[in-house]
Amino acid sequence: MKYSVIVPVFNRPDEVDELLQSLCQQALKDFEVIIVEDGSETPCKDVCDKYAGILDLHYYYKENSGPGQSRNYGAERARGEWLIVLDSDVVLPKDYMRSLTPGPSPRGEAIVAWGGPDAAHPDFTPVQKAISYSMTSFFTTGGIRGGKGKKLDKFYPRSFNMGIRREVYQQLGGFSKMRFGEDIDFSYRIVEAGYKTALIPEAWVWHKRRTDFRKFFRQVYNSGIARINLEKRHPGTLKLVHLLPTVFTLGVIGCLLLFLLGAWLYAEGEWLDYQGLRPTDNMHQGIGFVFCVLALIPLLLYSALIFIDSSLRNRSLWVGLLSVPAAFTQLMGYGLGFIESWWKRCVLKKDEFTAFEKNFYK
Repeated sequence: MKYSVIVPVFNRPDEVDELLQSLCQQALKDFEVIIVEDGSETPCKDVCDKYAGILDLHYYYKENSGPGQSRNYGAERARGEWLIVLDSDVVLPKDYMRSLTPGPSPRGEAIVAWGGPDAAHPDFTPVQKAISYSMTSFFTTGGIRGGKGKKLDKFYPRSFNMGIRREVYQQLGGFSKMRFGEDIDFSYRIVEAGYKTALIPEAWVWHKRRTDFRKFFRQVYNSGIARINLEKRHPGTLKLVHLLPTVFTLGVIGCLLLFLLGAWLYAEGEWLDYQGLRPTDNMHQGIGFVFCVLALIPLLLYSALIFIDSSLRNRSLWVGLLSVPAAFTQLMGYGLGFIESWWKRCVLKKDEFTAFEKNFYK
């Protein structure tokens, strides 16, 4: 058997149904599917039973230990030459399986791990499309997750859509017990071990991500936390691009503080005028007004840029409008998580697990 598809699941039976349905429609059929239920309160066994006679499907239920350890649980029971790791909230186009198996690198070296990009399905809700835009747009993430071209040198696959040779997975011990960022940690370890990875643009998936802004904030917040932890494990992996959401976050906070200061000065000037103390002195109002304008201009310009670009890409003004809060959620959620992690890990010198004990697998 060539492929083993491994999917950890936590309380998402409806999404598993859609994923399994898309697996049934694959042009290439040489694969098994391993569903690992990670201690769900709403299990998907009934959903899996519907596909038992259609797919080579294996369902396992285990106590909750997080997605990384659930993937390892599935990998231990897999039979395929390649392990394909997917999130439960993805849907596959019919040619997905046929597009896999990368060729050699430009230097002729064998590629043992790969990843694919993601996209928003036409049937996704406007919020899901806005969130997808915020995670793939050049104006939010630099387009690093858009997957427009091939990149065969030091590409780091993500666990929502990745593949790896089973013997390499076993040799490296699979995913670690990191609370957040365990997939990037695994990718770093693959590259650090001297193996070659690749991006396969044709192996794309529809990715739902989160269905509302609150859940999306928690997701990106945890990603911000993970970045400092990853730097601690893999020194030198923190790049300038990883700092940009934090700079954006501090900039937004600075603009809001400037706006509040301007509003206070303007209100104080109005009060002085009302009291007749300085009836001809409008300095407070003038300075306050200028501060408010200076604070709002960068926020409004950035919001307009996101609105216009997303509206054109999604052909929807409503999705474009929703992309504005999605972009701010994505950048500020990541930035705030990064700041908290920096404070706890770098200033307070806490270790990775005690620093975020309360956040485990939320």
